[in-house]
Amino acid sequence: MSLRTGFLTFWIGGLVAFAIVIAMHLPLVLTEVPGGIGDHQAAGTAAEVNRIQTAWERVGLLDTAKRAMLGDLVFIGIYGLGSILAGFHFRRVGTGALKHLGTAILVAGLVFTVTDYGETIAQFIQLSARAGDDALAGFAASVRPFKMAAWIITFVGVLAAMVIGRKQNASG
Repeated sequence: MSLRTGFLTFWIGGLVAFAIVIAMHLPLVLTEVPGGIGDHQAAGTAAEVNRIQTAWERVGLLDTAKRAMLGDLVFIGIYGLGSILAGFHFRRVGTGALKHLGTAILVAGLVFTVTDYGETIAQFIQLSARAGDDALAGFAASVRPFKMAAWIITFVGVLAAMVIGRKQNASG
């Protein structure tokens, strides 16, 4: 499998996995926790994590939350690998701006993978214990902005790199 095929397979597969995970999260949004998993990620304190988990438990959604978080762990691996491979690919085939964009995608892919795994594992530990933990909740909330920024950079970066790469190939 070529680097290009690998990145396309995993990156697009990651986007498909993301859509599936969003669908898995939807029942959690329909409770008194309107942000669902996102609220859990941003909770920041054990008390807020406990409030969210109690709301899910009241309506019988704790197992749904666990499955959604497990699905998130699968998505992170697929999309993260796809983004990292994309960064390597664009660094290899690009010149100038495309090569630099490849570096940014590669770094953002690494940051996304590490921070999202850390955040989701911290969440899953609290959900499995059915008890919030200030340190884990604080950690998850503190890495969330970095994860979000890195995801945006990988998504927009790969799309931009595809366009730039096409233009370079058409003119070269």
